[in-house]
Amino acid sequence: MTITAAAILLFLILDPLGNIPIFLGLLKGLPAERKRIVIARELLIALVVLLLFLWGGRYALELMHLRQESLSIAGGIILFIIGLRMIFPSPHGLMGDLPDGEPFIVPMAIPMIAGPSCMAAVMLLGSQEPGRMGDWTLALVIAWAVTAVILFSATYLERWLGARVLTAIERLMGMVIVAISVQMLMDGVVSFLRVAS
Repeated sequence: MTITAAAILLFLILDPLGNIPIFLGLLKGLPAERKRIVIARELLIALVVLLLFLWGGRYALELMHLRQESLSIAGGIILFIIGLRMIFPSPHGLMGDLPDGEPFIVPMAIPMIAGPSCMAAVMLLGSQEPGRMGDWTLALVIAWAVTAVILFSATYLERWLGARVLTAIERLMGMVIVAISVQMLMDGVVSFLRVAS
C-alpha cells in the first residue's frame, strides 16, 4: 500500500464530513473562540492516541498473543458496522447518545476522531509492514491534517454545503468504508486459511 492510499483510507475512516453535524451539535452553546480551542485540543488528543496505536500496536498484539489475521478480520467487522451506521444512521447519531457540556476526550477525540476502526487500521498498517513506520506515520499525519482543516471550517462548510449535501457525502463515504471492510475481511480470511493449511 502506498502512502497516498493509506492516507486516503485513514481519511475515509476519520470521516470529518460525517462528524461536522455532530461536532456542531456538541459545541452549539460555546463562543466561536472556545469552539476552535476545543476542536484543536480534541484533534491533538486523537492524533496522540492514533500514533500510540500505530507505534505500540504491534507490541500490544504480541503481548495479547493476537495474530495479524484476527486483527484484519476484527478491523473489517468494525469498519463494516461503522459504514452501515453511516449509510443508515440512527436517531442518536453514529456513536449513540452524547453527554451534555463541553466535551473532553469523549466523545470528540475518542471515538469520533480516533474511533475503534481507525485504531484497528493503524495497528494493522504497523503490524503488517513494521519496516515502513515512517510512511504510515506520514500517511496518518496527512489524513489527520486534512481532517483538522475540514473540522476547523465546519461552520462554513455546513453553511456552504447544507445539511443535505453533508448527509449525502457521509452516506457515500459509508458505502466506500463498507467496500474497504469487506476487502479487509476477505484478506484476513485468505491469510488465515493460507497459514492454517
